[in-house]
Amino acid sequence: MKYSYYPGCTLKNKAKDLDVYARRSAKALGFELEEIENWQCCGGVYPLGSDEIATKLSSVRALNDAKEKGQALVTLCSACHHVIKRVNDDMKNCDDVRERANNYLKLDAPYKGETEVLHFLEVLRDKIGFDELKKRVVNPLTGKKIGAYYGCLLLRPSGVMAFDNAENPSIIEDFIRAIGATPVIYPYRNECCGGYISLKEKDMAKSMCEKICESASGFGAQMLITACPLCMYNLNKSTDNNLPVYYFTELLAEALGVKEESEA
Repeated sequence: MKYSYYPGCTLKNKAKDLDVYARRSAKALGFELEEIENWQCCGGVYPLGSDEIATKLSSVRALNDAKEKGQALVTLCSACHHVIKRVNDDMKNCDDVRERANNYLKLDAPYKGETEVLHFLEVLRDKIGFDELKKRVVNPLTGKKIGAYYGCLLLRPSGVMAFDNAENPSIIEDFIRAIGATPVIYPYRNECCGGYISLKEKDMAKSMCEKICESASGFGAQMLITACPLCMYNLNKSTDNNLPVYYFTELLAEALGVKEESEA
């Protein structure tokens, strides 16, 4: 299987581990992530203004590139996934956005939202299957109690993202079981970390992160895993809690025995 892949800006610098371990794991599981050429930043935030079009164009370019290759488009960063998935929904269902975007980009053929947008976790669940993933594990993380931290961007708005149940998600817990560890379900796993206010409202963001970490620790979690670079930054920088936070791809690579694989 081959997928078009949109890494996003952060995965090329501060969040390189999220990207590197995903690529190694994909190879071990028998699918390929083909990085889109000349991709541009998604903007990081979905524009809520109904007349805003310019900041959606980079997402449309990436979506159309995948369409032309006949491939689904895979993302890893929660923010990139959120923006691209919502822009794709606009191109399917909003006549005004679709017309103006296509008029501006002057594509060979109008883009109408045809591309399937998948998060890497959805590839594991829906294309590979967690039962099959479990069979491929060579280093099960037995005994590790792991809390899934979803945050808000993967899950909401639930009707558009269609990632999982927004109030009671299970995809990351099922992933944790597949790699041999024990998931810890705690109340704050799908609450916002305050990522977008972490610079302006530091005290508020710190309080939000502390509640998340205290909730996870209180229910017995030894660590948290996330798919979001912004959540990773905020949880690590805005709290004095000693609960370690990892990208889910790092634990996946460890379980598949490719974490220490050479880059050569």
